[in-house]
Amino acid sequence: MINKKTIAIMRPLSTMEKSISLANSFGFDIIAASMVEIVDMKDKKFKYFINSVIECKADFVIFTSVNGIKFTLCKLTNESRMKFIEGLKSTNVITIGPITKNALMKLGIKSTIPDNDNYSSEGLLKCLCKKVKDKTVFIARCFYGSKFFIPSLEKCGAICFETNVYSLDMSNGAAQKKLIQEAIFGNISIFPFTSSIMVHNFVKQIKNYDLNLNVKDVLQNSIVAAIGIPTADTLKQYGITVDIIPSKCTFEAMIEDIAKEMR
Repeated sequence: MINKKTIAIMRPLSTMEKSISLANSFGFDIIAASMVEIVDMKDKKFKYFINSVIECKADFVIFTSVNGIKFTLCKLTNESRMKFIEGLKSTNVITIGPITKNALMKLGIKSTIPDNDNYSSEGLLKCLCKKVKDKTVFIARCFYGSKFFIPSLEKCGAICFETNVYSLDMSNGAAQKKLIQEAIFGNISIFPFTSSIMVHNFVKQIKNYDLNLNVKDVLQNSIVAAIGIPTADTLKQYGITVDIIPSKCTFEAMIEDIAKEMR
């Protein structure tokens, strides 16, 4: 008999342990395999971003994740790192949510988060749109960040500069193959997706296993959850019905909503 509380945890390795612990605390049985691998990257705009913050030429600096902070700082020498942190202390720093804010706080950097509790790109836009007209806004984020975020800020009158400090690749290995097999055999009942790239990689893994398989058919009897509208829209592009979109764009909120659905 299939366990109706078996959940697929597909998050990056850096968050896997905490994600498994959280799902365990709600009584879920877990099949875990990362569908995304976080990799460092440095584009041509990075040096300009760092120098602008050090020289206090940025009106706003936005970090959309803890990884944005981590992969910015790891590229710097100790001296540049100290100067960059001091520059951030003199800048309006905006974070997407409390986890990112706490990571900056540990560095002695104050930041603000959207006051709508959404913790998403949409929430940031609502918070910033009336504040950024004719202001220079620097964003350090993932290569696969929302395509609409920066154009939307520019429509609000912001002068935007983006640097991509990390990217996402597809993870491959025995664990991924096992998760896909369990999904195909119908042994996983809950699939929480936390990003569009996770969705794309999951679909690729299905196709790598069997080209004749349709991901819609694989997930049709499962509960499918998505963090944020962009991830939900990506699932819908594959014909997948999304059952849960948490009001807060956090993994914790999504697991809580899934647990309520299972009662």
